[in-house]
Amino acid sequence: MSERKSVLVTFKPKDERPDRQVDKLEIVRKALTKGTRADFFDATAPATGVGQRRLEDHVVGYDVNRYEAPIVSAQLTRREIQALRSDRNVARVEEDTACHAAGFGPYPHIRFQEHARPAKQTIPGGVKQVRADHAWGISEGKGIKVAVLDTGIDSGHPDLKANYVDGKSFVPGTTTPMDDLGHGTHCAGVIAAAKNGAGVVGVAPKASLYAVKVLDKNANGLFGWSIAGIDWCMHNGINIISMSLGCESVPTALELICNSAWSAGLLIVAGAGNQNDNPVPPQRSNVEYPARYKDVIGVSSIDSSNVIAPSSARGPEIDLCAPGVDIQSTLPNNRYGSLSGTSVACPHVAGVAALVWAAHRSATNEQVWNVLASTVHDLGRSGRDTSYGYGCVDAEAAVASKAFPPPLMPKRGNFGDHRQRAAGATKQPVV
Repeated sequence: MSERKSVLVTFKPKDERPDRQVDKLEIVRKALTKGTRADFFDATAPATGVGQRRLEDHVVGYDVNRYEAPIVSAQLTRREIQALRSDRNVARVEEDTACHAAGFGPYPHIRFQEHARPAKQTIPGGVKQVRADHAWGISEGKGIKVAVLDTGIDSGHPDLKANYVDGKSFVPGTTTPMDDLGHGTHCAGVIAAAKNGAGVVGVAPKASLYAVKVLDKNANGLFGWSIAGIDWCMHNGINIISMSLGCESVPTALELICNSAWSAGLLIVAGAGNQNDNPVPPQRSNVEYPARYKDVIGVSSIDSSNVIAPSSARGPEIDLCAPGVDIQSTLPNNRYGSLSGTSVACPHVAGVAALVWAAHRSATNEQVWNVLASTVHDLGRSGRDTSYGYGCVDAEAAVASKAFPPPLMPKRGNFGDHRQRAAGATKQPVV
């Protein structure tokens, strides 16, 4: 039997296809070897935390049925891939590359340090550092939907259950978005651990949490799962996506869905990565995707003294920075612990964005971005640099903004040629 590879098939928009009346799944099935069983799952259903049947190891994938991002993930043989590449309805076929949670995968130096449960309700140092507690008199994030694309969330954790609303798993072999590692639960606690008189408090303690499981119990996944997860977020009215994951080599389909999410009004925040073993020259970058993208807010990590963390990635694509060293938060099974890295810097920014959006209900994602970028604590630096971006998010200043600032910070989709030059073309592995 021929070896199968996980691939992403991006179709042309339907009105540009020669066979406009033929569904893209029919086109994929037509390319399959005779007798091959194929199951494709709508990336938007089932919703509301409903378990899905286990995805087996035959040809399976997700169907992202969106005009500007018509994508199908599948496991195909080389012959089937060639058949689709020669189909005039298909824009490209590329490898569905692996991704990992920032701080896991090839970076084993960052791990959880478990702590005893706080004796009384505690505001972690990172939450104070972004001045979230000074913003709560104006906004606590109520009504803003934040999706955590990660290893899942322990929805029963006493600090999270009040704000947990919904979720779905896109990881084969799983049926619920329950966290089987801890990374996603930790990030969720940073964003929206509730004020309940015990445990810890998150940046936006009344924001609504949504678990979108796109990483497995080893903190690994495929970008096709994240693409399906982002599509689910667009269909379910999510405002902010927090992605503490990435990789240096990605399919172009990922940028397509991120651009689509921005155009649909969502704000995506992503950790820049933790692989800065050596100083990076100013003209170079080791920021991971999707944080590199123009339509994604890339976040670096700083310590409690507002100094860039030694492990944080750096580059021209860094937009903002946030606390990311020894950050205390929630872990599954009513546990607590600390974690370091851009994994936990990212949810600080997502939480502050929730506070801003709740304070400015009529705002667009572009306006929220402008508020975040124009009210930063600039850490004594002038302008934007490759380590800190514009600076550290300042929740108090952001929610107190009486009017949206003028568009000094260009729209994310037109952020400037320097981002295009720095990021370059996304790498497309040959399959």
